[in-house]
Amino acid sequence: MSLDAEPRTLRFGTREVSALWTKPSGTTTHGCFVYAPGAGSGLNDPFGAYLAERLAADGTSCLRFQFPYAESGQRRPDPPAVLEATWRAAIDASTKDGSVPVCGGRSMGGRYASMVASKGAALSGLALFAYPLHPPASPDQRRDAHLPRITVPTLFCSGTRDTFATPDELTEAAELVPGSTVHLLDGADHGFQTLKGSGRSREDVWREAVDALIAWWATLPQPL
Repeated sequence: MSLDAEPRTLRFGTREVSALWTKPSGTTTHGCFVYAPGAGSGLNDPFGAYLAERLAADGTSCLRFQFPYAESGQRRPDPPAVLEATWRAAIDASTKDGSVPVCGGRSMGGRYASMVASKGAALSGLALFAYPLHPPASPDQRRDAHLPRITVPTLFCSGTRDTFATPDELTEAAELVPGSTVHLLDGADHGFQTLKGSGRSREDVWREAVDALIAWWATLPQPL
């Protein structure tokens, strides 16, 4: 399966970043998913590309984008205000037809989707893959103070070996969001890698993660 993605440009203030729009070959029936990658990835994040193609096969459009620091080839993430402004620009770009998207991302991309959701951005749902609840080995530095302010259905999907949140920690954090769902990826780490002896590849984990997203999407209160 390989679908062409249409290049887009998101502009906000004096900044602009690249984006990719993937749409189903037939009729779009399930709305749009807006996706941002983790801190170490950019527009060609392989999980994001896989997710976009799987969603397109299911009748869902996908808008993927990168943050300004990745656009300029830098490694250090932008300040929080810039990351949030980029997310708002992506949401605005996805709502030009009047639809309300489901938003999310992997690690930092999902974290900042949750930040704008907690501040009232118009979303139909939130999907957080490998949510970075705290830095590795620093469980006291929690990134969950904003979670109780999220009012949309939320999916948390992380590996059982993720050092940014143990299964118990992730479940505890998810309980702060009313109506949230947790899906644990057995044997996967923060990068969705598995141990050699597990019998599962990274692509197997990707498949399970997107299957979980599609199944959760079907439970949302109204057609999107």
